[in-house]
Amino acid sequence: MKVNIDWSGEMAFTAEVNGFTLNIDADEKVGGKNTGPRPKPLLLVGLGGCTSMDVISILGKMRVVPDAFHVEVEAEQTEEHPKYYNKIHLKYIFKGKELPMEKLEKAVNLSQERYCGVSAMLGKSAEITHEIIIEN
Repeated sequence: MKVNIDWSGEMAFTAEVNGFTLNIDADEKVGGKNTGPRPKPLLLVGLGGCTSMDVISILGKMRVVPDAFHVEVEAEQTEEHPKYYNKIHLKYIFKGKELPMEKLEKAVNLSQERYCGVSAMLGKSAEITHEIIIEN
């Protein structure tokens, strides 16, 4: 895996990832222009995306298809530098009727414990917890 990060001026950068371009920038109070997300929250995007793809894939093999699926990722970070996420909580929110909780739990647990490499990496420095919510 290789990504490229090019300086765009001031505190802005352009990242090339898998052939896609992503702008990142800092907040105005630290010299940025707020033209893109900060790098650290993108770790949470990676975590949410990784586990979401796992869960949908696993559920598909179980022949469980929710009407909608959403993951919320909330994190706390340390107060001292280097500031890093020490607590991360994932909310797996499913919509649909007659969704079997035991299959949802199995899919989420397999993602967290076996398949999601981002979770495995972040879990070395952060406590990762989760909950499953079913909305009709």
